[in-house]
Amino acid sequence: MAAHTLALIIENPSNHHEFLLVKQPRPPKFHDQEYDSFVDSDLWDLPSALLNPLQPGSEPPVAVEVAGSHSEELNLGQFDIRSALNEVFLQIGFGEVEGGEWKFYKYIKEAAFGPGLPHNTVFIAGKLVTEDVALLDSHKWMSVQSCLNLLLEVKPQDDRVGPLVVVGHINNSFDCAKWKVPPAINYQEYPPGVILIPMESRTAKPFSTTNLVVFAPANASNDCEDNNFIACGDALIVDPGCLSRFHGELEKVVTTLPRRLVVFVTHHHHDHVDGLSVIQKCNPDATLLAHENTMRRISKGYIFVFMITDDWSLGYTSVTGDDEINIGGQRLRAIFAPGHTDGHLALLHKNTHSLIVGDHCVGQGSAVLDITSGGNMTEYFQTTYEFLKLSPHVLISMHGRINLWPKQMLCGYLKNRRNREANILKAIEGGAKTLFDIVAYVYADVDRGAWVAASSNVRLHVDHLAQQHKLPKDFSLETFNSSLVEFADTMGISMKRMQ
Repeated sequence: MAAHTLALIIENPSNHHEFLLVKQPRPPKFHDQEYDSFVDSDLWDLPSALLNPLQPGSEPPVAVEVAGSHSEELNLGQFDIRSALNEVFLQIGFGEVEGGEWKFYKYIKEAAFGPGLPHNTVFIAGKLVTEDVALLDSHKWMSVQSCLNLLLEVKPQDDRVGPLVVVGHINNSFDCAKWKVPPAINYQEYPPGVILIPMESRTAKPFSTTNLVVFAPANASNDCEDNNFIACGDALIVDPGCLSRFHGELEKVVTTLPRRLVVFVTHHHHDHVDGLSVIQKCNPDATLLAHENTMRRISKGYIFVFMITDDWSLGYTSVTGDDEINIGGQRLRAIFAPGHTDGHLALLHKNTHSLIVGDHCVGQGSAVLDITSGGNMTEYFQTTYEFLKLSPHVLISMHGRINLWPKQMLCGYLKNRRNREANILKAIEGGAKTLFDIVAYVYADVDRGAWVAASSNVRLHVDHLAQQHKLPKDFSLETFNSSLVEFADTMGISMKRMQ
């Protein structure tokens, strides 16, 4: 099962090198000046609409020419293409579908980012019947080259080009990565040259995968004379954290990448480092980059919820933040991003201005801070504001889909954390004294199975309130901290998970 989208590649009647892009609608505002002052740049992509199954009694289907080689890949006859086309044409001001020649172009199955059903996309290409087309300000004709100029010569506030046109059209005609993903491994390449491979891992619900991010630039340059680089290589991977039964897939990835390989670890949790032993076996010359707090826990065989991570017995290069990395002539910047843990790192790909945020954000829901590994709410807020200053074009978390509205997402995280903190303070002012009482009040509408993870954030919010001198005078931190044993007993867990 999958949800489907119809994307149109509409050729410019006056210039067959150009196709129509539509300015994408922005997410709703927060109606709060602090958050609404952070505005993402405009995003342009192919016109698209949801593609629903064809219902009995629907209008006659629109004829779409399908080459024989694709006839078994997808049965277009099961979809209501006419309604999807009408919706797109109404959006762009062309009225309903009247004639035109449409050809099946491509069918893209989304990799298993989760949670929920994958979002597959049907691409069809065609021309308009009339050549006299007046475009609105929210529509424009662009060529592959003009899109690439925006994608690969990025300035922070420039217009952006979305994933549909990249995955569906541009990646066909331009290779940004010299490395080809091994067959049968599902992946996504967006922005061009940034490859995401979701791999099953020991992560927390609602996710089941960790995104392995791969950079292997085409036309790689071996020039690395600049001594300011902390590491140089022809390829880089981020967070190899798959389950042991997928180590074979990871081995295929590692063995086909260039030998001058750099491995970047955002933090030590098992779902981000479980595959380090594979890299160590396949390419012992690889360079590992990590924060010293992360490496200290990895080298000790860090125990997290009774699961031991892989050891890395080779050397590593310590990253502290603002370190430059050269991968095939492309520059990346390591960023110290504490909050989730005290050794957490992010990575900015300067060429595309893509920000890899580790577990600071996730594709759906909110992030859990690990109080047992130096998680800190004050630092989490500070890191979020540092990310906002970067004005990234896309946000890549290690769990779930990419986010195309980075500032909106980061502000949403700030607002959510502040709302939680306000509710925690309300619970305390209402008489809650223990961890269980506060969690039960604040997360009353959340499944009880999530309360243990939520308790880590609650404890860090209480610390944050104490640092701001906002706690009531009659609230005892000593009583609160001593209530951890009671919380563990009530939830039926070991105290080791709380420390």
